[in-house]
Amino acid sequence: MSFSNWKVLQKITALLASTPPEPEHLESRIRNMERNIVIPVKLVVLSLLFYYLFFSKWFDTVMSAREVVLEVLQRFYLVALLLNVAAAIMIIGMAQVPLRLVELVVFAIALIDSLLVGGLTVISGGFDSMLYWVFLALIVRNAVSIPAAPMQILVNFLTSLVYLVAGLLEVAINQFEPEPGAMEATAEPFVLRLVLLLVMTLCCYAVQVLLERQRRAEEEAREFALRQEQLRVTSRLAAEIAHQLKNPLSIINNAAFNLQRNVKEGKATITQQIRIIREEVDRSDRIITDMMGYARMVDGNLERLQAPEMLDLAIEQVFPPAAHFPVQVHRDYALGLPPLLMQRNHLSDMLVNLLQNAREAEPGNVWIAAHSGENYSVLITITDDGPGVPAELREKVFEPYFTTKEKGSGLGLAIVKHNVEIYGGSVKVESEPGKGAKFVLQLPARSLIKIRR
Repeated sequence: MSFSNWKVLQKITALLASTPPEPEHLESRIRNMERNIVIPVKLVVLSLLFYYLFFSKWFDTVMSAREVVLEVLQRFYLVALLLNVAAAIMIIGMAQVPLRLVELVVFAIALIDSLLVGGLTVISGGFDSMLYWVFLALIVRNAVSIPAAPMQILVNFLTSLVYLVAGLLEVAINQFEPEPGAMEATAEPFVLRLVLLLVMTLCCYAVQVLLERQRRAEEEAREFALRQEQLRVTSRLAAEIAHQLKNPLSIINNAAFNLQRNVKEGKATITQQIRIIREEVDRSDRIITDMMGYARMVDGNLERLQAPEMLDLAIEQVFPPAAHFPVQVHRDYALGLPPLLMQRNHLSDMLVNLLQNAREAEPGNVWIAAHSGENYSVLITITDDGPGVPAELREKVFEPYFTTKEKGSGLGLAIVKHNVEIYGGSVKVESEPGKGAKFVLQLPARSLIKIRR
C-alpha cells in the first residue's frame, strides 16, 4: 500500500471513529428501541410464529429435508422464545441491572433474532424470501440498540452472514430435493441483496457517527456557555468583595498615615500601634489584590483540552530532559478519552503542582495514568514510590499554607483543590508511609461549575 493510500485510509478511519456514548444516553437508546418498540413487535410476531410453526398446515407440503429443517426450527423457536422472554424482563427492569449486562443481553438477543429469521428464510424461499426485508430492519434496529462500534459492526455483519447461509442452505436443499415447478435461481439477485445488507451496515454506522458528533457538539456548545457564565458569576462575586473591602481599607490606611504624621514624638506607644495598623492594612491589600487577579480568571478562554496532551506538556515542564532528574516517568493513557472543557492555565496549574509534589518526594519512579471515570469523567492518577504521606496529614495536605517542606509555600495542593472544585471535580490522596503516594484527580467532561462562597 502506497503512502498516499495509507494516509487516505487513516483519514477515513479517523472520520468514522466514534467514542462510546454516555451511560444515560446508551440507556435511553436501549429503552426507546428495545423496550418501547421491539418488545411489543416481538410479542405479536412470536405469537403468530407459534401458531404457524405448530398448528397451521402452512408447511404440510414440505419434503423430507425441509421437514428436518422445520423440526430444527421449531425447537430453536422454543429456545429463542424463552430467551426473548428473559431478555424482555431484564430490559423492562433495566434500571435494576448493570448497564454492561444489558448491553451484552441486547447483543445476544440480536444474534438470536437473526438466526430465527434465517431459519424462517430457509423454509420460505431462501434468497427469494420476502423475509430479506426483515434482515434490513434488523440491521437498523441493531444500529440503534448497539451503539458501540465493534459490537454493532460485528452483529450486523453476522446478520448479513446468516442471510447468506440461509439462502445457500435453501439452494442446497433444492438441488437434492427440487420442488415441482421451482425455477433455477440466478446469482445476480442474491449478490445485490447481500451487497445491500453490507452497505446498510456501513451506512447505519456512518450515520450514527455523524449524529453522535453533532449531538456532542451541541452539548459542548451548551456546556461552554454554561461554564463561561459560571466563571463570569464567580469573577463578579470576587470583584465585588474585593471592591467593597478595598475602599474602607484605603480610608483606614490614609487615616492612620495622617494620625502618625500628627503624633508627637513622645508618644511612642501610639506610633507603634499605628505602624501595626498600617502593616496589617498593607497585608490585607495584597490579599485583595490577589483576589482581584482571581476575579479576572474569566478573561481566559475555555478550550477543549485532551488530558494526555496536557499531561505530556506538564511532564516536560516538571521533568525537563536537560535536568536529568533521577526519576523514571511511566505513562499510561487510555484511548478515546472525552475532552475537558476548561481554561488551559487551570488544568496546567493542577497537573504541574501535582507533578512537582511527586518530584519533590524524591521518588525513583512516577506513574502517570489517564483513564475514563464514572459519569463521563476523566480520571488522572499520579503515583510515586517516595516516602508517602502519614495518615494524620492526609486530610491537611490540601489546606492553604500547610506544608512539611522547609521552603514550601503550602499553596500548591491548595491551588489544585481550588481549581478542581471550580469545575465540579475532586482530588484525593491515597498513601501509606514508606509505600509512596497516589493522587487521584477526577475531572468531569460535562458538569456544572461550582461557585465557592
